[in-house]
Amino acid sequence: MEKPIVVDTSVLISALIGSMGPSREVMRRCLRGVYSPLISNALLLEYEDVSGRKDIVDKCPLSSSEIRELLNAYYSVCHWTPIYYLWRPNIPDEGDNFLIELALAGNASHIVTNNISDLKNGELIFPELKIVSPEHMLRGI
Repeated sequence: MEKPIVVDTSVLISALIGSMGPSREVMRRCLRGVYSPLISNALLLEYEDVSGRKDIVDKCPLSSSEIRELLNAYYSVCHWTPIYYLWRPNIPDEGDNFLIELALAGNASHIVTNNISDLKNGELIFPELKIVSPEHMLRGI
């Protein structure tokens, strides 16, 4: 099994609304056990909030019940990770600090996101943690 990863909400939503593409393939690999996704309360709540927004549901080719079924399947392969220590890396988008904290708490190798610039340039640097796009994750970069 691969080292744990954190899948940002942007990747989950891209997978839901796109019929193909790297975000969807990252999610497939998570469901197949190729990647080992981490999840925390904060990330679960963000997934639930964003995936339930009307504009997202309207763009998604799945019905609401199919979205729920897919999310439940995804949650079943996620590893729940408690966060006991808040690192506060102070990245440009303060609301995304929890992603880095989750990655550190779960010893993740990568954060997979479509918003790389939102997670880079924090005050704290973690050289072992890679922040990559879905394309780069699939290429093994």
